[in-house]
Amino acid sequence: MDIFLTILGLIFMVLGLAGSLLPVLPGPPLSWIGLLLLYMTDAVPNNTLFLIFTLIIALLIFGLDYIIPAIGAKRYGGSKAGMIGTTIGLIVGLLLPIPGGVIIGPFVGAFIGEKSNKVNSDKALRAAFGSFLGFLTGTLLKFIVAIVYFGFFISVFWKYKHLML
Repeated sequence: MDIFLTILGLIFMVLGLAGSLLPVLPGPPLSWIGLLLLYMTDAVPNNTLFLIFTLIIALLIFGLDYIIPAIGAKRYGGSKAGMIGTTIGLIVGLLLPIPGGVIIGPFVGAFIGEKSNKVNSDKALRAAFGSFLGFLTGTLLKFIVAIVYFGFFISVFWKYKHLML
């Protein structure tokens, strides 16, 4: 059973890494499930505090990933309409089967939101660029968390591999 849980945990780790770059998959929560599966094996001592701490981080990063593009739009001069447009664009980009829709969606949403607020095109483009930078920042944060969790997984596995195999 330990080998099955470890392999399943490794699969979730790989999905978590992919999900940190592909917005369709929730990267950090998937990586956390990989850690949980590893700690469910009989070979690895349970570390509840570690699992709770890493879960909080995974959920925090997961939530921030949807907020950071709107913050980026605001930071680059966007209004509330631009922030709302960014969020709507992100949701639409997730739902539409367009390649790059999650990247394009917040950008276009911020631009349309600013234009609906009677802002000139330069300011609207600046806000849209801010939402794009916010998206890239969120992706980078997810990737860092997924890499760190993968490192935890490998180090714990390496330490207890003789008990699992």
